[in-house]
Amino acid sequence: MGLSQSYIAAKFGIAERDLERYLAEALGSGGDYADLFFEHLATTSFSLDESIVKGATQGVSMGVGVRVISGERTGYAYSDDLSPERILRAARVAACIASGPSKVQTTGLQEAAIRNLYPVLVAPTETELGGRVELVKRADGAARAYDARIFQVQVVYADNLRHTLVATSDGTLSHDRQPLTRVSVSALAREGGGPPQRGSSGGGGRVGLEFFDNHSTPEFFAREAARQAVLLLDAVPAPAGEITVVLGPGWPGILVHEAVGHGLEADFNRKGVSAFSGRIGEQVAGPLCTIVDDGTIAHRRGSLNVDDEGTPTEKNVLIEKGVLRGYLQDRLSSRLMRSPATGSGRRESYQSIPIPRMTNTYLMAGESDPEEILRSVAKGVYCKSFGGGQVDITSGNFVFSASESYLIEGGRLGPPLRDATLVGNGPEALKWISMVGNDLQLDLGVGICGKEGQSVPVGVGIPTVKIDRMTVGGAA
Repeated sequence: MGLSQSYIAAKFGIAERDLERYLAEALGSGGDYADLFFEHLATTSFSLDESIVKGATQGVSMGVGVRVISGERTGYAYSDDLSPERILRAARVAACIASGPSKVQTTGLQEAAIRNLYPVLVAPTETELGGRVELVKRADGAARAYDARIFQVQVVYADNLRHTLVATSDGTLSHDRQPLTRVSVSALAREGGGPPQRGSSGGGGRVGLEFFDNHSTPEFFAREAARQAVLLLDAVPAPAGEITVVLGPGWPGILVHEAVGHGLEADFNRKGVSAFSGRIGEQVAGPLCTIVDDGTIAHRRGSLNVDDEGTPTEKNVLIEKGVLRGYLQDRLSSRLMRSPATGSGRRESYQSIPIPRMTNTYLMAGESDPEEILRSVAKGVYCKSFGGGQVDITSGNFVFSASESYLIEGGRLGPPLRDATLVGNGPEALKWISMVGNDLQLDLGVGICGKEGQSVPVGVGIPTVKIDRMTVGGAA
C-alpha cells in the first residue's frame, strides 16, 4: 500500500511539493513543529423502525487541518476548501496563534512504511445500498420472530470510508484507508400492562459486508437484543450495598475503558488532573491486573494502521501486574513529557485537534476458570452487559448501569436483576480484583468514545473478573 503521487492527486488534488510549501508557511512565524491532516470521508446511515426505513443519509466531506506547536501552545486552523490559497491561509492562521522564537526548517518528506490491518477490497460504502438495507430487514424480522412479547424493534446501520493523509514538518508522509461499519439492534418487550423492557446488541468493525454473513449475522444481533428484553420481564430488583461483583467477558470491559483507561491518557496526566498522575512505577492495581491498549488488532473497530498524526499504532502495556508502566501519548504530550509517542493521537475529523485517545483497551486474561470464579461467590452480582456510565477523571469515581445482570447465590446464577448500578473508584476497584478468568473476549464492535466533544470508534475487552468489594445501587 504505497503512497503514490497519483493517490495524493486523485484523492486530494494536491502535489507533494505543495505539502512542503504549506508546512513551510505554517512555520513561517516560528514554532517547533507543524503538520497537515487531510481527510476525505464518505458516510452512509439509515434506521428501520416499525419495519420501515424511516431515515437515511449519505454524504461526503473533505478538508484539511493545519497545526503548529510552539512549546505548550498549539495553533490550529482548518478549511473545507483545498485550493492552495485557502490552505495557505489556514497555515498562516495556525502560525499566528502559535508563533514563537524557535525556528525550525522543514525536511524533505519521506513515505512511511504502512501495514494494512484491515485489507477490505470493497468497503460497504462502495456497494449498492440495497444490500445494506437487506441487513436491517433481516435483523428486524429475526427480532420480531423471537417472542410474541417483542412489540417494537429499531435497527440502525452505519458505515463510512475515511481516507487520511498526514504530512509533518519532521519529514513523515503517511496515509490510510479506513473502512468502518456496524449494525445495532434495539428491541422492546412488554407483558400484560407491565412496563416495557429494552434489550440491545450489535457489532461490526473495519470489515466488508461479508462479515455479516460469515461472522456475526444480523439475526444473531437481533435475537440477542430480543433475548435481553424478554429476560428483563422477569427481573427482580437489584440488591443495594457493598457486595462481591463478577464481570462477564467482553463488553463489560467498558468499565475498564471508562474508569481506568481515560485516566491513563497523557493529557490528563501532563496537567496533573488524573488519579494516576505522577505514579509511573507504582503499584496502582492488584497483581492480577495487566491492562493493554492495542491499536494493531486486525479488523477491530478501534484499530488503525497509523493514528491521526501519522504515527503507527502500537500494543501499549499501560499497567503490568498492577504496576503503572506508562500513558497513552500523542505528539504534543510526548514532547512535553519527554516520552515516546504511542500512536494514540486521534481526532474526530479534520476540524478537530488531535488528543490522546484509546483504541482497543482490555484487561489481559488470567488463569482462573470462569466457572470456578462463579462457584467462589456465596452471594454477589454477575454483570453480563453494561449500558451508560459516568466517570470523574480527577478522582476516578464512576457510576455504571448494568443492562443485564444476575444475582449470584451459592456459587450459581440466580434471577436476572433490574436497575443494578455499580458505584466505585477505578483505582480502588482494581485493587479488589481477586480472580481473573482465562476467557478474554473483545466486544462485538459498537464502541464509541466521547472526549472533549470528539467521538471516535473504540474497542473494549475483559475476561471474567471477580471484584471482592464494590457498591451496588439497587433496591433498598
